[in-house]
Amino acid sequence: MIRRSWSANSLIVIVTMFLMASGNSTFIANVTKAYRPAGDHVWALLSLIVLFGGATVLVFAALCFRRTTKPALILILLLSSLAAYFMDSYGVIISDDMLRNVVHTNTAEAQELFSVKLLVYLAVLGVLPALVVSRVPLAWRGWRSEGIARLKLFVFTLALMTATVLMFGSFYASFFREHKELRQHANPVYYIYSVGKYAAETVKSSGDGPMVIVGADAKIPASDVHRELVIMVVGETARADRFSLNGYARETNPQLSKKNVVSFSDFRACGTSTAVSVPCMFLLDGESKGKSAITSQENLLDVLQRSGVQVLWLDNNSDSKGVASRAAYQDFKSPKVNPVCDIECRDVGMLAGLQAYIDSHPKGDIFIVLHQMGNHGPAYYKRYPAEFEKFKPVCKNSDLSQCSREEIGNAYDNAILYTDHFLAKAIELLEGNDSKFETALFYVSDHGESLGENGLYLHGLPKAIAPDTQLKVPAVMWFGANFEVAVSPALRARSQKRFTHNNVFHTILGFFEIDTAVHRADLDILHDTRLEQNRVSVASRRTVLPGMTTSAVD
Repeated sequence: MIRRSWSANSLIVIVTMFLMASGNSTFIANVTKAYRPAGDHVWALLSLIVLFGGATVLVFAALCFRRTTKPALILILLLSSLAAYFMDSYGVIISDDMLRNVVHTNTAEAQELFSVKLLVYLAVLGVLPALVVSRVPLAWRGWRSEGIARLKLFVFTLALMTATVLMFGSFYASFFREHKELRQHANPVYYIYSVGKYAAETVKSSGDGPMVIVGADAKIPASDVHRELVIMVVGETARADRFSLNGYARETNPQLSKKNVVSFSDFRACGTSTAVSVPCMFLLDGESKGKSAITSQENLLDVLQRSGVQVLWLDNNSDSKGVASRAAYQDFKSPKVNPVCDIECRDVGMLAGLQAYIDSHPKGDIFIVLHQMGNHGPAYYKRYPAEFEKFKPVCKNSDLSQCSREEIGNAYDNAILYTDHFLAKAIELLEGNDSKFETALFYVSDHGESLGENGLYLHGLPKAIAPDTQLKVPAVMWFGANFEVAVSPALRARSQKRFTHNNVFHTILGFFEIDTAVHRADLDILHDTRLEQNRVSVASRRTVLPGMTTSAVD
């Protein structure tokens, strides 16, 4: 029996048709939601398959030639099945930032994303068609013939795409101008574009150029004779609207509410992923910098250390995303280091050895960063010990599609409840050091989370289209008895204003009273409060008592 040989072009077109039909349900659903399929719109919507199918053919035509044809198509089929799963199940977009998250995800985090549903997607949409492609006999007619055939495919596809856009010009004018986010769900075109973008940024950031020095003039003024001890807690995946401190109906902050903290109710993240937001909040003008800046420019920790501040980063998450590469660092995800572990190592374990660390530094200021596991999803039920399971029933499945919105929300709120406990314990440690230091705590989450609103789950959407649930994060401050700023009515009023991760750099410099030209008072959250309280203090000292003159007081 003679097996019919296929041309590479034919295989490219057939694989493209399969991907358009099987891997784009989320893309189609979002398009039909934006454009109701009625009348002439039906044909315009159908033309999108031609347009994005044509774009896929062009990509494949560039990647597939002779021996690369089958490997490239097999790889894309496997990746596209995974992309389809995550887009269909969580509503995520496979952007360059999402790929950056994937690269930084550790084994434990990756295991939480596996499910039976994922394996079904991988088998049906990836492995089976990949096996078919691997067994298809391909004909090779020589470089000249194959080159001409490929050129014809390019020209025909471009002509078809151009004709499609011209035929439905008004529709595409709206589609590309008003609904840019829709094309980000196109599988596989958009994630292939994202891979290229991520690769280009990675190459750019791996350059051997000199490190940009930030705050070379930074110093603690001689007039500052008091020692500061500041703990900054970098939260994970917490939403501002799930903190009862911000008006949430459930009591998710029972311990913090007793600690005289101030909560900043309109605090915005500079990204929707840890890989973007954590570096951003520690960089000077982080929101305007590219992701490569963390490897090419000094950050807040460098400025503090140059000023003489002792810096320590403790991590119960994946890592510091490059922030602590030049500072003392300790990973707390292992029971060998973290003394509080059950099904996983707990955030509160990072506090165990801190008093000994503080006591071992009898001079100078101290800045400690605690990077939480927090509310990392989708397995929210693993993020807290059993005694914190207050809200029930909870979702105990990493495949969130198997749970109700109520179950997902309950598990998420229990994790917030545990963060409340962790922060209260950190404050208690600081309270025990009030006699020796000016103490303060600053907590801010890296980004928020979607919990099923509008069919979206988890995080990582491009910032331009991300909902507030992924961008609006909780931020809390606490000050010890000797700290230069106290919680006052003026500060509580200021806490209702909008702040962003861009404020973190300058606010922490203000905490330590560091003099440097890069410190911007207008971005220091406490600067105006500090000035106001100083004015009140001076005025109180100048109060004239009965029988005394102003000069006598002076």
